[in-house]
Amino acid sequence: MREYLEPSRFIDSDHPAVVEFAEQARGSAVEPQQLAINLYYAVRDRIRYNPYVFSRDEETLKASWAAQAGESYCVPKAMLLAACARHCGIPARIGLADVRNHLSTPRLIALLRSEVFAMHGYTELYLNQRWVKATPAFNLTLCRLFKVEPLEFDGVTDSVFHEYNTKGQRHMEYLHDHGQFADLPVERFFGHLAACYPHLFSDMYLTLDGDMAEEVALS
Repeated sequence: MREYLEPSRFIDSDHPAVVEFAEQARGSAVEPQQLAINLYYAVRDRIRYNPYVFSRDEETLKASWAAQAGESYCVPKAMLLAACARHCGIPARIGLADVRNHLSTPRLIALLRSEVFAMHGYTELYLNQRWVKATPAFNLTLCRLFKVEPLEFDGVTDSVFHEYNTKGQRHMEYLHDHGQFADLPVERFFGHLAACYPHLFSDMYLTLDGDMAEEVALS
């Protein structure tokens, strides 16, 4: 379990920002299961979900980046939960999967040119002698806005995206699981994204990345 407890490049559990976040989030919990629950809800709701902050700057994938920014998308949020868990002595790793969001907004579909969210990030925590999935991506306010049940976590049952929303509409569909990792396989991560969204990795986008990201975020 050593590799799932030690700091790594992207799950930088020894970074001061991560340590501060984890210490505030853990509360008075001592028992690992309750500790993991406290950390989960802190990451889920204190770090606002924002897919438009995606960047090819590898620094933005780190747990510490999410902790300092206060907003991020699923991958850095999964990193942060894993990093907080490691800081608190709970073995943790990240998982990557492709999912189809049937309720994705027109704005996000226009950006991705697809309903598929490639390389969606989730966390796995080792509790009670088994790995348990935790998905802290969508914060409570966002779920209420889009009429989606927020994902709860009890430290026993896998917390994964709901297949349907509260109105019975199809929501999330898991397409392919890429596996679990002690740290983000960054070349594989960006390689798969480039294959799924080549327009985001074109020379024009590389040149105009900052301005385009700001324009999309404000649109």
